[in-house]
Amino acid sequence: MTGLGELVGIDGRTVLVLGQELDVERGQPDVGNALVHRAGETLVVVDTGVTGTFRAALREAADRVGPWSRVLVLTTHGHPDHVANNDLADELGAAAEHWVPAPDLDQMRDPDAYWVRAFERVQGMAPLPEPAVAGPALVSLFRPYRPFAAVTRTYEERPLERIRIGSARFTGWTFADGAVRVLRTQGHCAGHVIVHLRDCGVLHLSDEGNGACGAMADADQLKIQTTLGSVALLFEEGEAEVLTDGHTFAVRRGAEAAVPFLDGLLEQATALQSAALGAVAGSAPVRPDEFTSRYAEAFASTGGGGANPNALFLAMMAVNQLHALGLRPESAAPGAPWSRPPLRLGD
Repeated sequence: MTGLGELVGIDGRTVLVLGQELDVERGQPDVGNALVHRAGETLVVVDTGVTGTFRAALREAADRVGPWSRVLVLTTHGHPDHVANNDLADELGAAAEHWVPAPDLDQMRDPDAYWVRAFERVQGMAPLPEPAVAGPALVSLFRPYRPFAAVTRTYEERPLERIRIGSARFTGWTFADGAVRVLRTQGHCAGHVIVHLRDCGVLHLSDEGNGACGAMADADQLKIQTTLGSVALLFEEGEAEVLTDGHTFAVRRGAEAAVPFLDGLLEQATALQSAALGAVAGSAPVRPDEFTSRYAEAFASTGGGGANPNALFLAMMAVNQLHALGLRPESAAPGAPWSRPPLRLGD
């Protein structure tokens, strides 16, 4: 079992700082892993997590990979477990930059509203207090919450670049004379990016690898799966050598470790969709609570996984799966049945 803030050396200038899992009953927030790297004279910090313990670990990691004279703090996406210590950018030095994805600004400014919306979608599908209570209660675990620094700007203020790595093509932004590549993926949530460190071969997937089906309302299943395939290609071609992510607390070295992990997620995606189709066969309306139960069984049979494999997040995944299959709720009432809308006008 790993400890919050444990430092895992990848090479002499790169450290993975380990987070922790969510435990709502104990009042424990989940904390996303962070990456600390030195590219020449630039200190690169990818995500800042939450809690004072994690903040101190980031400072320790920065000292370990030094010396450096410039600071680059990169946010992969706006979820609280990745951004609550973002004001650390102001403490690390005068020559500091902090970049965040513009599509995630609203949820960073008002995380309560973001999580209330997430929980409203699964009323009647999982044991849950009123979303208006449950959303703020969850967010309250992530205190102190400081998602912005004085130097914060959005990636989208920079000109978008075409980035080619081997035979793979991305759009995004480069920093530190091209040594740091921020690649747009936008699958786990609307603004998500991943980070490729050219000189040490590290690819930080952040939360795009949380599971085969995204849980959040702004997740995009196609983009998640496309990202997993593109990253697998980078490893197969030798363009990436070490895979890290936001929540598995693992360092996967080489294609022989990274590619099976990525392929396994894609295999899980197809298996879950097949199981979901079996659960909605025919034209009869689907009870969302029954579908969620069957979906949870299918998820367990594939080996599970993801950052928060609990009943609530499984229900959120199930809602997205129903949408992906073309079903829609028949009313706005919690627990209303889902069915396929008519394919012809007037039906």
